[in-house]
Amino acid sequence: MATSPAVVQTNRSVSLLSPPKRTQMKTARGFRLLDRSMILLLSFVSLLHCALADGKTLVLLDNLNIRDTHSIFFRSLADRGFDLAFKTADDPSLSLIKYGQFLYDHLIIFSPSVEDFGGNINVETITSFIDGGGNVLVAASSDIGDPLRELGSECGIEFDEEKTAVIDHHNYDVSDPGEHTLIVADPENLLKAPTIVGKPTDRPVLFKGVGMVADPENPLVLDILTGSSTSYSFFPDRPISQYPHAVGKNTLLIAGLQARNNARVVFSGSMEFFSDAFFNSAVQKARPGSQRHEQTGNMELAVALSRWVFKEAGVLRVGAVTHHPVGEITPPAAYTVTDLVEYSIVIEMLSEGRWVPFDGDDIQLEFVRIDPFVRTYLKRNGGKYRVQFKLPDVYGVFQFKVDYNRLGYTHLYSSTQVSVRPLQHTQYERFIPSAFPYYASAFSMMAGLFVFSVVFLHMKEKEKSD
Repeated sequence: MATSPAVVQTNRSVSLLSPPKRTQMKTARGFRLLDRSMILLLSFVSLLHCALADGKTLVLLDNLNIRDTHSIFFRSLADRGFDLAFKTADDPSLSLIKYGQFLYDHLIIFSPSVEDFGGNINVETITSFIDGGGNVLVAASSDIGDPLRELGSECGIEFDEEKTAVIDHHNYDVSDPGEHTLIVADPENLLKAPTIVGKPTDRPVLFKGVGMVADPENPLVLDILTGSSTSYSFFPDRPISQYPHAVGKNTLLIAGLQARNNARVVFSGSMEFFSDAFFNSAVQKARPGSQRHEQTGNMELAVALSRWVFKEAGVLRVGAVTHHPVGEITPPAAYTVTDLVEYSIVIEMLSEGRWVPFDGDDIQLEFVRIDPFVRTYLKRNGGKYRVQFKLPDVYGVFQFKVDYNRLGYTHLYSSTQVSVRPLQHTQYERFIPSAFPYYASAFSMMAGLFVFSVVFLHMKEKEKSD
């Protein structure tokens, strides 16, 4: 803004004073240098803005003291480059969308007891945020309010009633006060997906909170951490008078969801799971002979979950896709049936903020018209996946299709349309080996006709005698 008056004044002096030609050249050269500097500065500012906007995260809290009680978890996010904006859940200035654009990339809800979100945020807004590709991490507790219960229902997760808790009379910690709600979850109950839960460990997880049940008709819900076969969800201070909401392995402690647009959501029934106290606490089951661990596995699991839900892990993308006949380097306008074709695709994975080649041995290629005519595995060759195969003896409009959908990874889809035409009349074989019997019959008929004609023409009938 400070350069505009100077430019106007300089232009005025040029037009009024008419300096010599050398002065005009110097002024023009200065303008060019100024323009280049301004372009570079604006480019740098735009790149910096994009870099800062990638990890912009809104954190909704019941009260700001949670920043201190969960400082280790929030510090791990900040150290990984996330720009955290802490606000109370009932702040009247809250907003996720402005002028049709999302203000944040991720959302953390550590306010289980909220009854009404402040500002312009509600369950419908959060659902729209997920539909727009945003990622959400939700932590609940036994004091869960209706908004989180409604949000869970929208994502295929049903929380138990308020004041209920997960109870396990066989797998509780030695420090439990007597209600058996301080659960010790074994690592065997974790989902077998290192991309989501991190590397396997032998340290159990501490959990204290409300139980969940997944919608059996929703195939997108992931059972990340389940209770043991002896766990159930009910009111800790009441006798059991009805069948519990969740029993045994159906009791979910932590659940996840990856939507069809690759947006990710994680629900934890315990907000204390992410607390500093649970991160640094020792853990031991209240059973004779149980092993004591000096530290829980909460921190490793929480970090792994946050990396997955905020798309630092398990993100795939398609790079260059090429196809051409074997022996050539460019694709033709249309392939011919039975051509030998080579297909290659570059698949990359996000790792530590960089795109690196993805290493997989179960990626399939389909050559599809209406149904697949060819289905084959792609083999990694350097930084690409390649395969050679023979086109079917069927013409039409086909697609090279790669549809890779694996647990813990974003859905990878690539489709390339090509045309396959029949053989031209000059491309057919002169003689087809399978037609040799027909050729022989035709030539034998001609030879027989020739012999018959010769015999018929040269045969002389005997004259009848009187």
